[in-house]
Amino acid sequence: MTTTTAFAPRVRTEIPGPRSRQIQKTRAQEVSASVGAAIPVYIASASGSVLTDVDGNEFIDFGSGIGVLTLGHVNPAAVAAAIAQTRKFTHTLFTITPYESYVEVCRLLNAMAPGSFEKRSVLSSTGAEAIENAVKIARAATGRNGVAVVDHAYHGRTNMTLGMNYQYAPYATGAGPRPGEIYRTNNSYPYRDGLTGPEAARRAIERLEVTAGAENLACLVVEPIQGEGGVIVPADGFLPALQEWCNRHGIVIIADEIQVGLGRTGTLFASEHFDFEPDLVVTAKAIAGGFPVSAVTGRAPIMDAMITGGLSGTFSGNPVGCAAAVEILGQLQQAGTLERARAVGERIHDGLLALKDDFPIIGDVRGLGGLHGIEFVHEDGSPNPVAFGRMLSLVAERGLIALPGGDHHHVLRMLPAITISDELIDEALHILREALGAL
Repeated sequence: MTTTTAFAPRVRTEIPGPRSRQIQKTRAQEVSASVGAAIPVYIASASGSVLTDVDGNEFIDFGSGIGVLTLGHVNPAAVAAAIAQTRKFTHTLFTITPYESYVEVCRLLNAMAPGSFEKRSVLSSTGAEAIENAVKIARAATGRNGVAVVDHAYHGRTNMTLGMNYQYAPYATGAGPRPGEIYRTNNSYPYRDGLTGPEAARRAIERLEVTAGAENLACLVVEPIQGEGGVIVPADGFLPALQEWCNRHGIVIIADEIQVGLGRTGTLFASEHFDFEPDLVVTAKAIAGGFPVSAVTGRAPIMDAMITGGLSGTFSGNPVGCAAAVEILGQLQQAGTLERARAVGERIHDGLLALKDDFPIIGDVRGLGGLHGIEFVHEDGSPNPVAFGRMLSLVAERGLIALPGGDHHHVLRMLPAITISDELIDEALHILREALGAL
């Protein structure tokens, strides 16, 4: 699909603009240098799928705060619920004096998550915290220590998750030794390995049986579709084969759906695309429309394995976040929401395939719903991070925010809100075509 419509320019200044540069200068004096900024434009306001910076420049947001704003910026119902809750109380700590909204979020997640078995949930604050909780739960349930992950994975920036991530830099650089008893195996990467799902699973299982030993593994943690790893969609049959092996050996299989769950790929959970029913599902990001809430949801006997008091924390399941989450989870189940996500995905996918036909620097286009990636390659098919780095700037200069992905930062990752309009999608595709032409 080639877009020919003339679009009014959204960017009024150079990027970053003068006010953003001024703030950036202050930031360099006041904020730790270890905190990065992919695109140093400072945002003043946001609405739906458009950001406006302090210089008046507008950007179509294909980042959504790395998948947080799945239902758009400043979601009216979620914001209204959060404001109403702040007028009642903002904190008590659920494990001291509980409140109903925490229970309601858990009830909704239990009903929504894959699997017809009885479920329980526990809430926390961040995705990395929820991943650590899932590992603790699996270890308590199995009495084992080993944790298995797959290549290209990203799970967070806490100490435990640093050991689970595929990439050492920048997340673990200089942070000291990473935790042990973590074993890595192959993921399914159809564009690169050319294997069927069962073939890729067999390779992954054989590696784990040699390096970890099935009897030593408490859990296998896998993203049904990898985000930071480069929007890697596994071949059909890969995840069910891993699940069957885990079930046979008493290994808890955990789906990290922090980025790809809660409607983003056109189903409530990305696992549903692959006939995959994990024992535990980890959610965060989109769960509360921008408020920090995360969760682990799964089989009741596994979720109840830790002793009372073993989970939770000071801000786990904060009541303001829970109020927003109830609204967001309700909207995700409304008629038409997931259908719109699938329509968004089809329109983006068709547009990206048209770009691939015209620009051989694009090696692969992949994704579902509001999650897509363009893999940039050299003529020999090897990753091309230089092209990606230039593209990130070229699209920003034209009013589009996108994200890096892939082990070599060579995949342009796009996570628009699933409520985005067709007109904004077409404008974003137009910007991508212009930027590719300039590249």
